[in-house]
Amino acid sequence: MKELIQTSLEKAISYEDYRIVTAKLVSEEKTSGPNQTESLIFYTKLNNQRMNRLDKTLELSPEIIEKANAISCNLNWLVLTESWCGDAAQILPVLNKIAAASGKISMSLLFRDDNLELMDHFLTNGGRSIPKLIVVDQSSLEVKGAWGPRPKPAQDMFQVYKAKKDEIPFKDFQTELQTWYLKDKAKTIQEELLEFLDICQ
Repeated sequence: MKELIQTSLEKAISYEDYRIVTAKLVSEEKTSGPNQTESLIFYTKLNNQRMNRLDKTLELSPEIIEKANAISCNLNWLVLTESWCGDAAQILPVLNKIAAASGKISMSLLFRDDNLELMDHFLTNGGRSIPKLIVVDQSSLEVKGAWGPRPKPAQDMFQVYKAKKDEIPFKDFQTELQTWYLKDKAKTIQEELLEFLDICQ
């Protein structure tokens, strides 16, 4: 596993570079990954707009800033994602702001479909759900934990949709999910990530 983590970290890109790549995809009317469908290209464009907004407006809670500043070891936050993923658009800006607030966290990203070997070590209920945050100790390359693909209330909503997807159109579920993210203002994500800021011991 350490070898795979090391290789993955070496080819991962910064959040800033990820944003440049996704903006380029939008300008070229493309999406990340092998499936260049109209709907995935549309979601890539929409997600780029969401991330632009969150990068500018998102504010962290005092509690998470305090915890981020108190980390006693250096961590790598390695995140698997894709440009078309609606959950990633809501979550990556939060992860980036926490990492930036800490000074002890180096965050980098990988496209899932180019890194399936790593993804398959961090499945959610057997699926390649993203985004997936992998918390790695910088010195030992030991995996200290993993989080994702979404906060628990949003995951619960997804499970309900999955059980009734013959009755609920995907677009309706997407609207409901994005409305939840808007109302929540990243509070739940921050609460759930607190435990990952206290794992150096």
